[in-house]
Amino acid sequence: MPPRPSLQSLLLMAASAAAGGDSGLLLAARRRLPAAALAAGGHRIRLLHAFSAASRRGRHEVACCVRTEPAPRPASPVAVRSRSVHSTENYKKGCEQRLGQLIERLKKEGISPKQWRLGTYQRMMCPKPDGVPKLSQAKNNTECETDQDGEANLAVNKVYRKICEEDLHLEPLCDELVTYFSERMISPETLRRNSVMQRNWSNKIVIAFTFRRDGVLVGCKYREVSKKFSQEANTEKILYGLDDIKRARDIIIVEGEIDKLSMEEAGYRNCVSVPDGAPPKVSSKLPDKDQASRIILATDADPPGQALAEELARRLGKERCWRVNWPKKNENEICKDANEVLMFLGPQALRKVIEDAELYPIRGLFSFKDFFPEIDNYYLGIRGDELGVPTGWKSMDELYKVVPGELTVVTGVPNSGKSEWIDALLCNINDQVREHARKLLEKRIKKPFFDARYGGSAERMSLDEFEEGKQWLNETFHLIRCEDDCLPSVNWVLELAKAAVLRYGVRGLVIDPYNELDHQRPSNQTETEYVSQMLTKIKRFAQHHSCHVWFVAHPRQLHNWNGGPPNMYDISGSAHFINKCDNGIVIHRNRDPNSGPLDVVQVCVRKVRNKVIGQIGDAFLSYERVSGEFRDADKDTAKKAAVAAANAAKAPQRKG
Repeated sequence: MPPRPSLQSLLLMAASAAAGGDSGLLLAARRRLPAAALAAGGHRIRLLHAFSAASRRGRHEVACCVRTEPAPRPASPVAVRSRSVHSTENYKKGCEQRLGQLIERLKKEGISPKQWRLGTYQRMMCPKPDGVPKLSQAKNNTECETDQDGEANLAVNKVYRKICEEDLHLEPLCDELVTYFSERMISPETLRRNSVMQRNWSNKIVIAFTFRRDGVLVGCKYREVSKKFSQEANTEKILYGLDDIKRARDIIIVEGEIDKLSMEEAGYRNCVSVPDGAPPKVSSKLPDKDQASRIILATDADPPGQALAEELARRLGKERCWRVNWPKKNENEICKDANEVLMFLGPQALRKVIEDAELYPIRGLFSFKDFFPEIDNYYLGIRGDELGVPTGWKSMDELYKVVPGELTVVTGVPNSGKSEWIDALLCNINDQVREHARKLLEKRIKKPFFDARYGGSAERMSLDEFEEGKQWLNETFHLIRCEDDCLPSVNWVLELAKAAVLRYGVRGLVIDPYNELDHQRPSNQTETEYVSQMLTKIKRFAQHHSCHVWFVAHPRQLHNWNGGPPNMYDISGSAHFINKCDNGIVIHRNRDPNSGPLDVVQVCVRKVRNKVIGQIGDAFLSYERVSGEFRDADKDTAKKAAVAAANAAKAPQRKG
């Protein structure tokens, strides 16, 4: 890539070109220089580089475009000579002469620099911005807007033309246009409230949609009956119906002015239409958009309308966006927009479309409702793999079956036939959503999900109980799942958890387990530093959203384990797991029938930061294997379990 020419070199090129009778000058901003150079190449226009802080928000200077008629003869190429060609004195004199010629030419075009010395530059405003993309004239302070790519455009806060109804020769709608709107189910009252007017244009009567802010006319868009559009030049583009959403908590966004009027016929005044259907400008046009807790996107059903909805949701926040499903117009077609629903199905149908709007989908965030068909099949036993898939060998089926979601490690000496055996085994892998649902439903209904061996003689939950439990499941829990091949990161989990808090009002988050997350870190960062930073993020999330977070982390391999509960400092990774947490809990279960009961779980509270809500100690809970339910253990059982735990703690350490 060639080095960027200095300002002085560019000035010399422009000055020399001006002295040589070149066709014109083009002043470009720093980040637009390549595009300006490309455009200049076809028109023999020299470049004068204007340095400005294009990557910084706030004040920005615009560049100048001076276009004149092409000279009779093409300008000869201009080269910047090095100092070795002429003496320093002659070089300086030549520079000053060329700069003087350039200044004179700029003055003729209305650009009058207050001072200009060799080696310095001056920021100026452009009096003739026409022909330069994304540059506008301004008399006051300038502002920067960021486009979709994140680049700073040098679009300044334009001074818009002031208009009024008298200047535009607007007049009330004639009977012909009122009839036209009546055919589209728009009443005269709605037309009057929204100040829909008409104008005589080239011997035609056109519809005039007036755009107002605080009741003041700021723009006007014209529409012919044949759907040809035009609008007043140099006027501000705002949302149509802007004043109707000033204090609205719920906002409906549509794609056309007639759709906004249609929503009003259905009883919704809290509706706006985007200007020209241009998503890049929408986010900056919504006043106090943070006050809106629910934004319903009712854009057209065609691909451009769906693309607009996606862009609106991205800019406004998917966690508070809803989308509509347009009903069928007939057996073969669906309604394209709000006005078609109003015309073909009536205002009640349009109201139902808004009432039935569904949450805008967020990748990775689900409700249990999304998996109801799969859970139904699991309950009804349709798929056949709920209790394990037989291997095909009777001698093996008594010992082992393939259960979706589990991990099987196969080992053996070389040439023992491991690969041949696996090739002969058919394995079906299914999602684990069903298994989560089964465990939660059993704990809720207190009955087994299946008539299986683990259920014993207990009565299986009925179909009515199953359906009731599904509704409770969907209303109570929400799933965060990574559907890609890569592991999810903590940041990814917290982003979706934030969306769940804002969308569903969740108050608890379970991250289980720690070792299933992606823990890539910079090479210069230790694991201890990484864990500290990660836990800080999680605590900040919990505090900011008033959400309790349970973080499940496994202990490292215990080389000298005596069978007792592990210590919080045994967690793999870092001691920060106990140092930074508010509460530390260890779950332990006895595995030796000679030491104590096997159905009792020891809950060891090892840290409580807030002494008002608890203290350090042990609790013993009985575990019901059939329903997965935990209960307080009776006194005798708890006493036996406590003795067994004390004996295990005194036992000599053994290799785990």
